[in-house]
This record gives sequence, structure tokens and C-alpha cells, in this order.
Amino acid sequence: MLRFLLKGVFRDRHRYLFPLLIVSSGVLIMVFMLALINGYMGSFIRANAGFDTGHLKVVTLAYSEVLAQKPYDLGFLDIQKDFAKWKARYPQLNWVQRIHFGALLGVPSQADSLIQQGEVLGFGIDLLSSTRERQLMNLDKALRKGRMPHSDREILISDNALNRLNLKLGDSVLLFGSDIDGALSSAQFSVCGTLGFGTEALDRGAVIADLAAVRKLLNMEGGASEILGFFQTGEYDREEAALIKADFNRSFSDPDNEFSPLMLSMEDQNNMGYIMAMLDRMMAIFSFVFIIILGIVLWNSGLMNGIRRYGEFGVRLAMGESKLHIYETLLLEAAGVGVIGSALGIMLGLVLSAYFNLYGMDASVFSRNSSLLSEDIIYTSIEFSTALAGFVPGILSTLLGAALAGLAVFRRQTAQLFKELET
Repeated sequence: MLRFLLKGVFRDRHRYLFPLLIVSSGVLIMVFMLALINGYMGSFIRANAGFDTGHLKVVTLAYSEVLAQKPYDLGFLDIQKDFAKWKARYPQLNWVQRIHFGALLGVPSQADSLIQQGEVLGFGIDLLSSTRERQLMNLDKALRKGRMPHSDREILISDNALNRLNLKLGDSVLLFGSDIDGALSSAQFSVCGTLGFGTEALDRGAVIADLAAVRKLLNMEGGASEILGFFQTGEYDREEAALIKADFNRSFSDPDNEFSPLMLSMEDQNNMGYIMAMLDRMMAIFSFVFIIILGIVLWNSGLMNGIRRYGEFGVRLAMGESKLHIYETLLLEAAGVGVIGSALGIMLGLVLSAYFNLYGMDASVFSRNSSLLSEDIIYTSIEFSTALAGFVPGILSTLLGAALAGLAVFRRQTAQLFKELET
């Protein structure tokens, strides 16, 4: 039956061309947009995890209460023994230690005074003994001038800060801060390179130094303000993260000790849980709106096509076919067109998505003045669920349009159809 109906549809260009174009183009757009949203979601997670949240983060209880302030004086001291236990217990994670701190960057003169000075956001990370931190923070890609540090007395600063303070590569600078006891501390460094992350919050005045040097500056020997864990797969697993967090806090955390370790998942930080849930809802809303809009367009197409077919309906009714059966055949025809149009749209959408998955899309113009961390180049993410998400709405919208347009058959009288047939 379906084969017979499809032969009738595809022998009449007016009955298949316009619906096929609408469905295939709509599914193409939907598949590409979903692949782009998934790609942005992955980029957003990677950037925030690499710079700030990790897939999991361990801080003290006191630190967690004012997490956004990055209070390194509430961080860990002499944490290495406990750190070794955590690494052994959770081998599925790669661990890094960091210190986030605020400081004053000064340019000294020969008269032991400061020529220029400015506030900076400091990162103390393991730059010398491992390349992991360079990969997590994309330092090699962000490097604009110079090179990576070769000693703990060399630092990287943002390109904007270098220009604002009239510095040159190789110049000596002073970092002023307060140690964990509140005493003024300072250290001299040499600028060996500049960075540009494409994010205003970081490019305004970021300073990256080796963790050992920052520990000396802040009097935090063997300590860290934050310890981040990353899944070895490189991808964030919400369910696994929740299980590890629960096990860690049950085993190592003491609610009565403010300096006891507490593990947080990515979703517990910086409203990440809300943002990730919002992006998921956006995909569901996008699919729903797609079905409604495409269904209305195909409804209009079905009505126009139905006017041409009133004579056909009159003949079929004269031969004894019921209105319900005619309505069912209209739905079958629509289902066939929807399947073919959706399949064509998915293929075209996957080809377009594959192109941007290979070459990426430059989104730096949108993130230039944004406080959200994201990568400058967004790559689409191609998954089976993306294709399925385009296929199902494509068929449903076609059926919706045919179902609405086909109701006109029930509203017309058989005698009127015969009259239209005679004319």
C-alpha cells in the first residue's frame, strides 16, 4: 500500500517537491545547529574546566564558602601526603595543584622606585616539570610573543598588560602580594612571554608563574589553594563525577574542621550546573519550536495541495472509500515524504557539520567582551543523537502538517466533492 501511494506522490512534482525542500532544509538547519550547540557545550566545558573548575575540585571547607573570592589564605598547607592518597584512590583522574592569587605588578626603575604598576590576576601552576598544565590551559596556543618559562624566576603575562605597562620581553618586574599570614611579600621575575586567551577577564591582566615560585611568594610551602581533577578520557562524565564526589566527601571530609578537604563537581561551581541545564533545555525547546513552525508551513502546503486533489477525493468517495481511509492515506504519504526528506536533510546537515568539525568556526568576535570562558574556535560535535534529533522532528512535523491539512476532507460533504469533480 505504501509503495503504491509513494508512486502516486513522486509521479506528481507538485505533491513532493515543495514538502521535500521544506523538510530537508529544515532538518539540515536543525542537525547543524544541534551539532554547533553540542560543540559549543564541549568547548565551554573544556575552557572552564581547564582554567578554573576542573572536572572535580578539592578545596577546604572554609575556602568553599567564599569560592569566588579565591582566598588562598584558606587553602591547603603541607598537603602532599594526602594528595598522594587521593591520587592512589582515584586513578581515573589526572590531578593538578594550583594557587590563584591577586597581586600588584610593578616595573622597577634604577632608583629602586616603581615606574608603572597595575593589578593582575595570578595563576601558580606546574610549568616546569610537566606539560599537562600547558595543555589544560592551552598556553601554547595562547602564546603571542616570546617562549615558555625555563626557570621559576620567569613568568608569562597577558599581551594587554605588557603593552599597558610599556614592558618588553626580558624586562624585570616585581610581584607584590600578601602571604597567608597577611604580611607584605614580593618577588622579582623576568617576563619571558605574553599570552592572549581571547577572554577579557584573563587578557586584562593575567600572570602565570611556576607553582614553586608562587609558594615561596605567598609562604605556602607544600600547599595549594585548589586541587583539580580531570578524567583521563578528557571528557566530563556527570554520573561518574557525582559518584567520586560522594565517595571522597564521605571518606576524607570532616564537617567540623574548616580546613578539611571538600570535593566539588563542575556543576557545583560558577553556576555551571544552571548553565549546562539551560543549554540542555535550549536544545529541547529548539526541537519543539522546529516541529511547530515546520508543521505550520507544511499545513499550508497541504491545504494548497489538497485543493488540487478535491476531484481525486470525489472519485475515491464515489468508489466507496471512506473519509477516514483517505485521511489515513494522506498521513502515510506524508510519512513517506517525511522519511525521505529527513534522511536527505540529515545527510546534508552532517556534511556541513563535518566541514566545521574539521576546520572550526571563529567565534572570537562573540567572546571578546564576554566574561564567560570559551574557546575562540568552535568545532561542531557530530553524534548519533544529533542525527536522531533531526530525523524524528522532521517526520513529526510532516505528519503534523498533513494531519491538520487532511482535516478538510472531513469538513466537506460528499455531494460537494462530486460537484467539484463534475466541474
